[in-house]
Amino acid sequence: MRLKVIIHQAEEGGYWAEVPAILGCATQGETFVELLQNLYEAIEACLAVDLTEFETLPNAQVRYENCFR
Repeated sequence: MRLKVIIHQAEEGGYWAEVPAILGCATQGETFVELLQNLYEAIEACLAVDLTEFETLPNAQVRYENCFR
């Protein structure tokens, strides 16, 4: 899966990033490497929450086949 990520330099130092395709998905890091590590964690957490919320909907049908390759 490819996602567009917008990276900004923070005024107080370090970096922050947002993922426009995932509402509310943003993170920060003191270094660029730390930012990238935090981005992977933030994206995974945001997507996991969305799946959990979807599963609780009445009549929801979730298929996980071939989703995580």
